[in-house]
Amino acid sequence: TTLGECIITLAYHRKLNDDWISSAKPIAEKLGVSMIGRARKQRLVIDKDYVMEELTIKGRRYRYQQIENSFTQPNAGVNTQMISWAVDAATECSGDLLELYCGNGNFTLPLSTQFNKVLATEVSKTSTAAAHFNLQENSINNISMARMSAEEMTQAMNGEREFRRLRDIDLNEYNLKTLFVDPPRAGLDADTTALAARFDSIIYVSCNPQTLADNLI
Repeated sequence: TTLGECIITLAYHRKLNDDWISSAKPIAEKLGVSMIGRARKQRLVIDKDYVMEELTIKGRRYRYQQIENSFTQPNAGVNTQMISWAVDAATECSGDLLELYCGNGNFTLPLSTQFNKVLATEVSKTSTAAAHFNLQENSINNISMARMSAEEMTQAMNGEREFRRLRDIDLNEYNLKTLFVDPPRAGLDADTTALAARFDSIIYVSCNPQTLADNLI
């Protein structure tokens, strides 16, 4: 990371034991890294299972916890450019922000400077935990998090289902006019695409031009 932190993960086809820790620990200490050994239903951690990343966006520094084996943007320089682009795009938007697939809050934190309130969702427990940590780490208090998939959030927005995970969030208190999405390669499902069409503004970051084109159509 930009802070010089590193994790090395080694994957094995056999069960690991204390001998692995005894062999790996001196290597981790010599290299100044954390190290993780993975095998079937097994994960041995030397030091810690995350790194801290620091990015400067529009003159403000943001610190992010990035947990091993969860999705993050690995190239800090490119990531900074993407986030800065999204923040610039948001300056022309109005209302509150809904973000789907928020991960560890990579885009969420800087985007929050452009809106009164932000509602962000992420289905991964690990990424959601990191996002909550990052909100506290950066002292940001206008973001609410919900551990939900995009499909579930669409159902909630449509009034089709009630979710206990939204019991502390009143959707009626939000003036959601702007949508931000950075979806997986599969893009948005049909129902979420229909939901997106109801927003005044959509900011879409894509890693798959084909599914982006399909969603735009």
